[in-house]
Amino acid sequence: MTRKPATTKKIGVLMGGTSSERDVSIRSGLAIYQGLQELGYNSALVDVGKDIVQVLKKEKVKVAFLALHGGLGENGAVQGMLEVLGIPYTGSCVLASALAMDKEVSKKIFAYHGLNTAPFLVVHKGKKKKGRSDKHRETGFRGVFTYPDFPEPDFKLPWVMKPAAEGSSIGVSIIRDKAEMTPTIEKTFEIGSRVMIEKFIKGKEVHIGILGNRVLGGVEVRPSLEFYNYEAKYTSGLTDYIMPPEIEDETYEQAKAAALQAHMALGCSGATRVDFMVDESNVLYILEVNTLPGMTTTSLLPKIAKSEGLSFNDLIEEIVRLAL
Repeated sequence: MTRKPATTKKIGVLMGGTSSERDVSIRSGLAIYQGLQELGYNSALVDVGKDIVQVLKKEKVKVAFLALHGGLGENGAVQGMLEVLGIPYTGSCVLASALAMDKEVSKKIFAYHGLNTAPFLVVHKGKKKKGRSDKHRETGFRGVFTYPDFPEPDFKLPWVMKPAAEGSSIGVSIIRDKAEMTPTIEKTFEIGSRVMIEKFIKGKEVHIGILGNRVLGGVEVRPSLEFYNYEAKYTSGLTDYIMPPEIEDETYEQAKAAALQAHMALGCSGATRVDFMVDESNVLYILEVNTLPGMTTTSLLPKIAKSEGLSFNDLIEEIVRLAL
């Protein structure tokens, strides 16, 4: 029996945008649009640009299905615009989107809630006063420093360097020699004004899918490249996917509980994907929460949903219903 669509209102699939993840966003958008069509929804594709407000009005969009990744589409900006226009949208609210996109802030929230994160420090681009504030010392957070006057991390090599507010492993580098520090940080500053330097956690990468406020399941990713970077994520054949993850049962249960805790701590809603590293001693480290996970043929959330008996279209249907 075919289920009746949750709404007769026109759904605009917002995709594209101007972020570094534009191409993947378009792939997600096309897949979502096809699913909505098959489910019988009145829907339209919307490529997000400076004229987005006019396009939404012209297309008479009443509900937004967000297929945007990174940048303004995932950091709360588009969500804020939709709030002003009175258009319901899929995914998390303005604040949760902004918090999740900012790796520095989200790490501090995770730590407050007792979730384990890798040691890190943040370096700002520019010339400002260096050093730790008393507040940072009191709370246990590492100081925020300014390039080029920042200390060497007090955790051992290798280090992971990444922009503090980007997604899909954009601009992520692994530093194995201190001589690589300066050229790598300068290159990373071309992407964003804040750079995070983390301790490299050797182990297994596990991703947990959340739908609504329930855990769907998880997947372990094993890239053939050095780590699960942008190329490994979106090039078919470069990564093996293991479901369920080949980790200890107790660790898997801990990951699922921690994923839901992180999702709720940031105030997320809709579908999210929470990423972890599990080290060789089965210690769990949370990496980030993705508030608009990819919906392409190689994306993890649809794979996780399928392993739990939800087809791609079932997943689309549930995301729409959660937004209404």
